[in-house]
Amino acid sequence: MKKFLLVLTLVAIACSSVSAAGLLLKKDPNGYETVNGISMRNLWLLDRFHYGVNELQNDFAWCNTKARTAVMQDGIVYVARSEAKQIIPQPGDTIMGAVIYRFDAMTGEEMAPLDVTLNGMPYGVFLGMNTIGKDNFGHVWAAPYTSEKTADVPLYQVNIETGELTLVATLNKGDVIARTDYVDLVGDITLEEAECNVMTPGSQVPTVYAWHNDQGGDADTWEGFFSGDPYMEFTEMYPESQTQWGYAPACRFVLGEDEDTRYSGENFYIDGFTTVPTLYASDGTIVDGFGSLSPEEMQADSLLVPEVGCNGIAEFKLGDRNFIVYPIHQYQAPGACEVNICELGEGMSFSGMQRYWTFPADGQGQTSDSGLRIHPVITDYTEEGGKEAVLVFEYKCYNGMGVYVVGEGVVPDDPMVVSVPGDVNGDGEVTAADITALYDFLLNNDESHIVNGDQTGDGIITAADITAVYNIMLGAN
Repeated sequence: MKKFLLVLTLVAIACSSVSAAGLLLKKDPNGYETVNGISMRNLWLLDRFHYGVNELQNDFAWCNTKARTAVMQDGIVYVARSEAKQIIPQPGDTIMGAVIYRFDAMTGEEMAPLDVTLNGMPYGVFLGMNTIGKDNFGHVWAAPYTSEKTADVPLYQVNIETGELTLVATLNKGDVIARTDYVDLVGDITLEEAECNVMTPGSQVPTVYAWHNDQGGDADTWEGFFSGDPYMEFTEMYPESQTQWGYAPACRFVLGEDEDTRYSGENFYIDGFTTVPTLYASDGTIVDGFGSLSPEEMQADSLLVPEVGCNGIAEFKLGDRNFIVYPIHQYQAPGACEVNICELGEGMSFSGMQRYWTFPADGQGQTSDSGLRIHPVITDYTEEGGKEAVLVFEYKCYNGMGVYVVGEGVVPDDPMVVSVPGDVNGDGEVTAADITALYDFLLNNDESHIVNGDQTGDGIITAADITAVYNIMLGAN
């Protein structure tokens, strides 16, 4: 008994001496097969699930329930966190200022963060950086959560060098006021190169708010998107039994097919807590969605239709082929917080769609984000192997984030040989025998017991491997 307590003590010491950064593989260990000539490879993955990491928020400020959305623009990932740090601008005055955390989109390496300011002062608004996004001309923008008592939605442009916010618009909700969580826009937020349309669904109502401004228009005068009205009650939803979006709904504009309609926002997805992503027209009617799938298609692939509650969707093209990316699960094991990439059917229809990959294939975390729902997916174009490719960035608040590259010229990774976390003796399962093996390893009794001790995949057995086993033993992972 004394020796067993000694083992636990030694393991605890090892845990306290190893930072979470040292435990993270930062790579999806799964391989993804080429489908119809298209391949996918992970560039980096920083998440809870892999290799013994359970409490990212203890070591990484960007993993927090007040860091809800992120965006990728020009090779940099921006994660916005409201109320991130205590700032005392003058004696007796304390502000919980917002911060934007930055990462190299190609490597996942963290860059210097930006303190967010407005009018030269720390920006400390409650959930003031609830949404961070990008327009179609390279401008990064941000918007806050607003309550059912707030009549206006402020919209800010973000200076990506300094973190300074510039108020672009104050968008009035009109006569019907509901809570709003997440915002999207299409076009040019500066109105210099294109029109701009902004949208946000109301929470626990069937109401959607949206506003429009013309290219070269007056930045102080935005008109209602819905035939001059800033809001509209939607009567069509999928599943059909739903009559509201539920908490924390999200939306995503899609680009028009020609130059005249490119940024008009005529079509958009809405995804709510009680609904799944559905494509709508500006008159509130359903254009397409998972409801178009036949029972045979759903039965043939049970992973096509996402569960309700995980909100997010994006589109991209490769040549004349059209794809959608969307989260498929929240926290349920196996495969928690996974994302699908699917090729749409003929004419960009959901009917006939084919799922290419679900990733990360073994999930990236099972920790509830306390009801935030959102799982942003951002795409950007690049080149690999001499051919056009797409970078796909996904961020699930409180669980992880990563970047994948997709295209015809992409060379996929082989799957890594990764042991079962906690399987110290290499028999493929975690049992009392692994405790004995760990015990012997710690006391240097018999290293021959360690057949598969490398839990972190770094090729050596260190305190990080002990921590990985320790987490499994306590049911922490």
